[in-house]
Formats: sequence, structure tokens, C-alpha cells
Amino acid sequence: MDQFSAHLDRGWDLVQRGDPRGAELSARRALELDSQSPEAHNLLGYVAALKGEFEDAIDSYRQAIALDDTYLEAMLNAAEVYIHPLGEFDEAIAMCDQALELAETDDEVVDALLLKFDALLGKGETEGARQVCARFPAGPFENPSHLFLVGRAHYEVGDAERAFPLVEEAVKRNSRNAEAWYYLGLIRDERGDTTGATQAFLRSRELDLEVPAPPWSLSRDTFETTARRAIDALPESLKVYVREGEVYVAEVPGVEVVVDGVDPRALLLLDGVNTEDKTLPLTARVFVYQRNVERLAGSIELVESEIGAALEREITATFLDPEPDHSVPPGHLN
Repeated sequence: MDQFSAHLDRGWDLVQRGDPRGAELSARRALELDSQSPEAHNLLGYVAALKGEFEDAIDSYRQAIALDDTYLEAMLNAAEVYIHPLGEFDEAIAMCDQALELAETDDEVVDALLLKFDALLGKGETEGARQVCARFPAGPFENPSHLFLVGRAHYEVGDAERAFPLVEEAVKRNSRNAEAWYYLGLIRDERGDTTGATQAFLRSRELDLEVPAPPWSLSRDTFETTARRAIDALPESLKVYVREGEVYVAEVPGVEVVVDGVDPRALLLLDGVNTEDKTLPLTARVFVYQRNVERLAGSIELVESEIGAALEREITATFLDPEPDHSVPPGHLN
């Protein structure tokens, strides 16, 4: 193996081991040997995305594509970053369409269609997303990941019956896929299988906790400070419902509240709402779940805004919607 290939292989190996800084060093050493290598630029983009440096990731992916305009992998990687966390859905769709023109195998077609589906759903174009679902190959899918992701896509456009066997089979073929367990829980819950849903959600929670925190993850103290800052930034009309000083941080919702019906991937939970003593103002304790927030945020810069948006949704649903039902706390699935 030549030195250039050795650096690339080591870079991807370090990515798999959760060492983005080491992988970046390998990518840069590869570029020193061949500055026109699309593969090295693609690796550098992947590493930048892992580190939360998303604009840099896009720059590297686009450089790789400029050097090789048939580089399908770089197109798909760029589309993924455009979708989340950048939210540049039109750019993602353009990348996916370009990739679909080049795709030759069913796996390549499915990869591109899945990303286009996510971009359309992100834009709120449900009908367009449904049309993408109709383009998926019939299967069977050899890749367990595709089996799940196609099932998830059907679920997201409201076709739980078509999604169910795909997601259930995906769990059987890869019992460590936290996403598949989570969606299996959602589908079972929708089908009225509360016990089965709870079991699936608990398994998803266990697997989520086994995944290392992102390299940019905040310390617990810094995350709590960020959560309090998000509360302070709320409009006074919303902030009055948060019990002063009672903000608590945990990694994910506890087993006991998941069993009680709380979504294991809830970003936060309002709890302890006073409904007995009518002389006291309605306020709540706030529990914020760091792993779930950081998974959705994707970067340090977006953590506070994700918490703020979740607070606005939950406070509005709990206290301001017409005739709120305090018997079912926010974050509950039922």
C-alpha cells in the first residue's frame, strides 16, 4: 500500500474509532501528498461534520465534487449536512438529484432517495415526500439500514402499516440499531401495543446511552448554564410558568418516566404543575435532556436555540392552549 492510501485508510479507521482529530491529521497528510485528491477532500469534509464545523464540511465536499463531478459519495455526504443541521433543503435536493442521475445500483438509488425524502419533509412538502416513497425499489433490502430507513420514511408520511414489517425486520437483523427500536416503539404505540412500545423505547434509550457524546459536547455545568440562559431569553409571557431555580439536567429521560409514557427522546419535560391549590400560580419544574438536545442540535451553536424552541412549544402546549389537559404532561406519547 502506498503512503497516500495508508493515510486515507488510517483516517477512516480513526473516524470509526471516534477520533476525528486524528482522522483530520491523516486527511491533511494525504492532501500534502496529493492536493487534487477528491477522496482526501471528502474525508476532510466528513471529519469537519463530525466536529460540528458544517460550513467547512460543505466546502470540502464541494471541492471533492469539483475535482470529480461523478463523486456520488461526496454528493450524498454534502446533502446530509445541508439537511441537518444547516436546513438548506433546496441545496440538498439539488445534490440528491445530481446523485440520482449517477446512481447505478439499488443501494445508491435508495441512499439518494432517502436523503431527498428527508429534504422534502424538512420543507414541509409531504406530498413530494410521499412520491419519493413510491420510487423506492421493491426490495428485499440486503442492507439492514435501508430496511429500517425505508420503513421510517413510510411511517413519516403516515403509512404505519407498510412501515411496520420493515422496521420490525430491521430490528431483528440489527438488534443494536437505536433508531430502529425507537421507530418500532412509535409504530407499536400507534397500533395500540403499549407494552410492546414501552419495551422498544427502553431498548432505544439503552442504546442511545451507549453512543459516545459528540466531540463538541458541553460539560454538564455549561449545558445547565445554557439551559438557564434559554429560559431567561423567553418572553415574560412564557417565562412566568417556569418555577424559578428548578431547572434540572439529565442525559435522557429516566426509565421510570419512559415507562410512564414519556418519549425517551424528549428534549425536555415540564413536571410538577400545581393543579390542586388554585391560589398558587401554575408553574412547572423543567427537566432538560442533554443527549437528546445535542443529537438534534448537531453543533454547539444551535444548542441554546433548540432548548428555547422546545420550551416555547411545551409551555404553550401546557399552559396556553385552550383547555390544556394537565393530566397528560408534555413529552408523553399517550
